[in-house]
Amino acid sequence: MTLKLIIGNKKYSSWSFRPWIALTVAGIPFEERVIPFETEEFTREVGVVSGTGKVPVLIDGELSIWESLAILEYVAEKFPDAGLWPKDVAARAHARVVANEMHAGFQALRNHLPCNFARRVIKRELLPPVAGNVQRIEALWADCRARFGAAGPFLFGAFSNADAMYAPVVNRLHIYDVDVSEGTRAYMKAVMALPAWQEWVDAGIKEPWLFAEDEVDWPATHNIT
Repeated sequence: MTLKLIIGNKKYSSWSFRPWIALTVAGIPFEERVIPFETEEFTREVGVVSGTGKVPVLIDGELSIWESLAILEYVAEKFPDAGLWPKDVAARAHARVVANEMHAGFQALRNHLPCNFARRVIKRELLPPVAGNVQRIEALWADCRARFGAAGPFLFGAFSNADAMYAPVVNRLHIYDVDVSEGTRAYMKAVMALPAWQEWVDAGIKEPWLFAEDEVDWPATHNIT
């Protein structure tokens, strides 16, 4: 039975993007169902399958798994040959650490630089707590690359669930033109070069829905048309 991934708007839903890009890059077959935020359809359908009433939700037969990181763990366990966690024990443990740090942290960055895959690249000045988040993320990425990334361009060499967790951060750093190091920029370019990245961006650009909370210059928008 094919997996089914229920997601929100591709323009804005960072949490939906995480399992979507992991499944897509890994070549795991799945059916996607996009349900726009703030609609009766969203409330009706997502509430039935998600304990939190939020997306993403992965449906596998009778199972419903919500929360992005839980979905990533489930998929890695179900498809061990997909390599969604590093094979090396130390690398795998550290990949889980940094993935969980993303899941639980960086609230200042999330609030000040909302994810928007249809936005033009326009600089936004950073508040001190946001700059602190960026500094921590850059240090974290550099450490992963130095210790475990020799075999490829991603945090642990090959693309993994850790990269999936940080993929929306790549979007944020890119569209708000955040000043970053050459190493950070090289990693961002590797992620944005993925065909899956461009597929998601193209779909987000085509979406008609706009939400003020994710448009920092509202009522003006700077989305690509």
